[in-house]
Amino acid sequence: MNDYNFYNNDFQNNQTEPNPVYQPPKREKSKARFSLLTVIVAAIVAGAVGVASATITTAYFWNQDENQTNDHLDLENNTVNINVEEQALSVVEAVAKKVTPCVVGIRTTTSVNSFFGNQQEESGEGSGVIYKQNGYIITNYHVIEDAVTNARNTKIEVFLDSSAENSYIATVVGYNISADLAVIKINVTGLPVIEIADSDKVKVGQYVITVGNPGGLEFMDSVTYGVISGLDRVVSSDSDIGLIQTDAAINPGNSGGALVDATGKLVGINSSKIVSEEFEGMGFAIPSNEAVEICEKIIAKENSPEPYIGITISEKYTAEVLKFYGYPTGAVVLSVYSGSPAYEAGLRKGDIITEFSGTEITEYTVLEKLMSSCKPNQKVNLKLYRSGRYYTTTITVGSNNAIG
Repeated sequence: MNDYNFYNNDFQNNQTEPNPVYQPPKREKSKARFSLLTVIVAAIVAGAVGVASATITTAYFWNQDENQTNDHLDLENNTVNINVEEQALSVVEAVAKKVTPCVVGIRTTTSVNSFFGNQQEESGEGSGVIYKQNGYIITNYHVIEDAVTNARNTKIEVFLDSSAENSYIATVVGYNISADLAVIKINVTGLPVIEIADSDKVKVGQYVITVGNPGGLEFMDSVTYGVISGLDRVVSSDSDIGLIQTDAAINPGNSGGALVDATGKLVGINSSKIVSEEFEGMGFAIPSNEAVEICEKIIAKENSPEPYIGITISEKYTAEVLKFYGYPTGAVVLSVYSGSPAYEAGLRKGDIITEFSGTEITEYTVLEKLMSSCKPNQKVNLKLYRSGRYYTTTITVGSNNAIG
């Protein structure tokens, strides 16, 4: 059983006869007449009011933050001044001009043996954000995962502009699987660095803009916009990072790209990986504060080994809900990351973990605490329920991050 079909009960109210259709009383047509002059005067007044309202609204929008009209980007010494009133027709246009040079394209190419024993290449593409002028770039772990798991046969190329002609070979500095973050480096200096905002200050309803490469390098430097739909969203049991939810389109190629505010400052690193079927149509980004904290530790080689199992647990199916549907108490597996320790141990979506390391799972929160207390390379026995039968398996806990 790879998936359980859980259905919510719809409680229907007793049907009653529909109410008679309401017929409003007929009113006599007004015999009042208006002169042509009256109509013209009314139209002129209405137009004036409309223009005044639009002017006031526009002035308010552009003057919310004086810095918003005078943001600049240090490109080589070179300062590109962005005066919205003179150079851009909209905030999105101005932000795109400012941020695009700070977002790169990333391509991983892996040599693999085909079914017939021949060598063939497989590639994947994503985005990255320039973090330091001397070549440090932030991206998603899943964008460069092949370069970690198959390092000898994988190369990482970084493209700085949409021409996709000149590329630079990158190396992996480090990564954090649960946060879906990684730092790579190219041997180039003087790069334009993205400005970073305090993600703790973002608010629901705030306008945000994404810059990245949806669909790959063919669509490099694509821009979308939307609003922040929610904050502190936790969709992975392997990580307690509260994510930024947005309705701005985040497609696979956007992974590792920038989510910025209306001043062009980074508020999040986009990730199309941190989704599941339950979150279809929603975009998620790793807040800039958390991203910077993790990446600084990676660069400083301060990563301490953390346990990694590779599953997400559904918070929907509490003990009461499972009991109602006739299932045993436990934690329902929402997804299993391909190649993770859990995947290698045979866990699949829809499994109900009923026992972990000798402890009965009475609620999904119990499992989350037990997993976080594990250590890398520790072997853990667990019991699960699938398709009406119980199974046991052993997981070798992995390491969540690279240690420099």
